[in-house]
Amino acid sequence: MDARWWIAIIILTILLIGVGVQAYLISRERNSLQGGLTDLNSRIDSLKLENESLLAEIKYFSNPENLSKELKSKFNYRSGDEKMMIIIP
Repeated sequence: MDARWWIAIIILTILLIGVGVQAYLISRERNSLQGGLTDLNSRIDSLKLENESLLAEIKYFSNPENLSKELKSKFNYRSGDEKMMIIIP
């Protein structure tokens, strides 16, 4: 073989190594992004559950009777015509 063939083989080898390295780097970045996507999807699911819970609380507290019940139980609130009794065991 003459020198041209060896130069062509060396150039092709260098190109193949370069393509292989780039494919590896792209694959590694893809895997990293896939992991980030999985984390974001789990966070989205968590936030959706929290949103549903908050909407249920909003619906519950929008009823005046429920709001009054919670006020009385948490803050010892009473209406003007009610009397409060404290029972000590």
